Amino acid sequence: MKKPAWVIEKERAKRAAASETVWLFGLHAVRDALQNPMRERLQLVCSKNAADKLADAIAASGMEPEIVDVRKFDKHVPISQDSVHQGAALEVKPLDWGALKDVCYDARIVVLLDRVTDPHNVGAILRSAEVFGAAAVIAPHRHSAPETGALAKTASGALERQPYLRVKNLSDAMEELRAMGFRLVGLAGEASMSLQDGLSEAGVEPVALVLGAEGPGLREKTRETCDRLVRIPFAGEFGSLNVSNAAAVSLYAAANR
Repeated sequence: MKKPAWVIEKERAKRAAASETVWLFGLHAVRDALQNPMRERLQLVCSKNAADKLADAIAASGMEPEIVDVRKFDKHVPISQDSVHQGAALEVKPLDWGALKDVCYDARIVVLLDRVTDPHNVGAILRSAEVFGAAAVIAPHRHSAPETGALAKTASGALERQPYLRVKNLSDAMEELRAMGFRLVGLAGEASMSLQDGLSEAGVEPVALVLGAEGPGLREKTRETCDRLVRIPFAGEFGSLNVSNAAAVSLYAAANR
């Protein structure tokens, strides 16, 4: 009996996920991945100098690095030539943080990203989320920044510690969080309510901060799913923040309610 098309597609996607690997690079990103027991590590490539700097982490991981000439690094590792690798690269499997309901259970703050695709922005947001105690950063699986070496390097180790959940449907994830008691607060420059007032209105309820991509902002469906739209007040006639800076400001405000 011939398998239905949806079954074939599901099996293909499962095989693709199983074969997916990521090359992390840079001393901070590689060290933290070597020290993360959740990471499935496959291959470590280092210059002699980088291996010396990572000696303790390498020894604890039990891995045997391949030592290469740093001037020929790009011939051994599939990363772009302009990547600031510092002579260290590690091939890994993407992290699996588990289900949203388990990661966000009893949390006070989470961050949702609506089509934020720049890995440097997402990496910076992961750092801020870790600093201010967010339980997770959540993004749609499509049209979001996947785990990459560039994201991990910008996150400076936070990728190993801060849950980054990529879900099938962002609106469904928002509804799931609402059912768990979260107040959904979306950031929009044209909103009439300020961030401070929106957080005050939420009171002691857990808060999900929803941020959109620079330029288009939140999609219509995402906006409609939010409980409140708020803005970060600015001085003068014009003001705007990079999405990672807006996330940091919002996280700080939410953490210090």
